[in-house]
Parts: sequence; structure tokens; C-alpha cells
Amino acid sequence: MSAETRDALLDAAALDRLSRVCDVDAALLLTGFDGPDSAPGTPLATALRDTEVLFTGWGCPPLDEEALARMPRLRAVVHAAGSLKNHMTAAAWARGLTATSATAANALPVAEFTVAAVLFANKGVLLGAHALRTARARPDLATLLPGIGNYRRTVGIVGASTIGRRVIELLRPYDLRVLVNDPYLSAADADALGATPADLDQLLRESDVVSVHAPELPETRHLLDERRLALMRDGTTLVNTARGSLVDTGALTRELVAGRLNAVLDVTDPEPLPADSPLYDLPNVLLTPHLAGSLGGELARLADFAIDELERYADGSGFAHAVRPTALHRSA
Repeated sequence: MSAETRDALLDAAALDRLSRVCDVDAALLLTGFDGPDSAPGTPLATALRDTEVLFTGWGCPPLDEEALARMPRLRAVVHAAGSLKNHMTAAAWARGLTATSATAANALPVAEFTVAAVLFANKGVLLGAHALRTARARPDLATLLPGIGNYRRTVGIVGASTIGRRVIELLRPYDLRVLVNDPYLSAADADALGATPADLDQLLRESDVVSVHAPELPETRHLLDERRLALMRDGTTLVNTARGSLVDTGALTRELVAGRLNAVLDVTDPEPLPADSPLYDLPNVLLTPHLAGSLGGELARLADFAIDELERYADGSGFAHAVRPTALHRSA
């Protein structure tokens, strides 16, 4: 991982836990698997040769054949972040490495952000705040926001990912109808989550808030295109904390400029949007700078989660959140 990631992720308490679980040199930071620092005979080369487990974070380079050759004793990867896609290569899986990631821990702040956006959207917070700010007087809410509130509203979840499932879980205490669309989710699994399965077009037509949690894949690019955005009822709010490419930015911009839809966008395509994008100034749009995921004090949760997994590995019980290579092709 990068030095910045290490310093943000691993405080003194986390480093103390690490030192009690495994033989680790906390001062030895690996930011790459090649270069002069890792030449044969250097301390880094020796450390790589003896390494059994890599403790990784954002910025880890790919574990390709050349990197793996430097680590003949490597058996496992503990990733204190989300996706392993960028560094667990086919060669790493072929070696028989086991791997785990803190995806479930990183899902929580994103899910919390999403639930807040859903509840605020149904209360008309964006338009209500804009009306108050503009008039400097209490607006006529019955006229401005008819049907305001969360009671018996419908929320559509696009993608039963780790985050999507956590959102559904956190929405359970509220009097909401939750629809879910995911090609890999069975009706029985949807029912167990407390949601109703729906095809995507139905979900878009019936939801008051649509929240996107699908992975970024070639087949999901512009999943919400002009045709599908047009299915959403007037006044529906789109929440996107997944990836900007899942939504056709041009088509969404036209709907938002027209005032037909509302949006809470933590991710965009491109990211950030150009300085002249009209979305920065629209009263029905809330843009946030990709902050829904783990930041600040929330990084400690990722470290604790990863060290918990390392403890399980050390005592022989195995990872509780092992990542399978067969699932990576449909994950974020």
C-alpha cells in the first residue's frame, strides 16, 4: 500500500494488534514488487522471500508471475480495503493463494450514506431547503412537496451487492416497500433480505427513490440509459454511490435540467464533472465528492476487520470473508 494509506489506516493500536498476531516489521513498507529497493540481497528482497501473508491496502500493485516469484512462501492476502480485482491476478489464484478483503466493512458507511439520502429524498429536503433559501420564508410545503414523507414509499435497489444488501438491511425499520433487481438474486434470497424482486423496468417505474449498487462491468455501462431514465416517474430521486459509468450522464443531465428527476450523486462520469456542468447549480441535485466510502475515522473499521481475519488465519480457523475468484467477474 502507499505510505499515505498506511498512515491513515494503521494507528498505534492497530499496529500493536498486528505485532501480537504475526511477525511483522511495521517500518518496512512495500509500495511495489520491483525496483532497486527490492533487488536481490536487499532487506526488502529478504522480507519478500520470507513472507507468508501480504497485508495490503489501496494502491497494491498486481500480483503477477514476476512478483509471485519473489515470494515463494506466500500463501495468503489480507486486503484492508474493498475489491481485490486490481491485484489478485490469474497467476495469484493459480498459485493457490487464499484471499480476504474488507469489502463488508467498507460497505457500511456507503450503506449509511445511502439510507440518509433515501430518507432525505422522500422528505423533499433538497427542494425544501432551496425554497427556504430562495424565499427567506417558510414555503407552502403542501403545494411544493405533495406526498412528502417516507411512509409507504417505494425504494428500488439496483444490485444486490454487499452494499445493496446492507442498504436493504438498514431500511428494515422504516415503513418502506423495497424492490430489488439483480440477475444473480433468487426470489427466495430476495424474500430473505426483506425485499421484493422486480425486473429493472418495473423497479424504475414504481420507485420513489432508485439507488444504484451494481458493479462496474462492460455489460453494466449505461445500465440506466435514456430509455430507462424516462421510465422513472416525475419527482423520483436517483441515488448513485456505485460508479458513474452505470448512468448515462448526458441523458441524466437532461432529465435533471428539466426538473423532472432529482439526484444524489456521490460518483459521476466523468469524475469530477466538468466545471461547466449545470449539475453543480441545480436545486434538485446534490453532488458529493466520492465520500460515501470509508474515510477518516471509518478507516479504523477496515483495519480492525482485516486484522480479525489475520487472527483467524493465524489460529487455523480460516478466513470468515474469503474471496472466491469465481465471484470476481461480477463484483465491483
